[in-house]
Amino acid sequence: MPPTDLTLLAVSVVEAAQKSLPPQLRPLAATVPVHYEALPDAELIAAGFEPDILGLFTGSAHGADLSEDQPMPAEIVLFLENLWDFAEGDHEVFRDEVRITYLHELGHFLGWDEEDLAARELD
Repeated sequence: MPPTDLTLLAVSVVEAAQKSLPPQLRPLAATVPVHYEALPDAELIAAGFEPDILGLFTGSAHGADLSEDQPMPAEIVLFLENLWDFAEGDHEVFRDEVRITYLHELGHFLGWDEEDLAARELD
C-alpha cells in the first residue's frame, strides 16, 4: 500500500480511537501529537529498539515530575510500514493494530506500565 494511503488510514483510525475514549481522557489525548513514520531511523535502532517496533511514546508522562531542565514534549510515533508488515497486508488487521498501538502508547503517556497495559489488553 502506498505510504500516503497508510498514513491516511492510520490518521482516521487514531481519530476514531480518540473519539471513543472516555470523556475525561479525550482532552489529555488531544495534547499528545501523533507522528506517522514509515520505519524507525538508524538512531532509534542504535539506541536498542527493535527494527520492527510498531510504536513509541517519548517525552514525559502526564503528571510526571518534570525535574529535567528541558524535558522532552510528549509525543507518539507510529511506524506504518512495520504495522502494515505486522498486518500482512490485511486492512482490518492494520486498522486494529494501529488502534491498539496508539492506545498502548497513549497509556504510557497516562503513566501506565506494561502490566497496566496488559490488563487493558493493550499489549
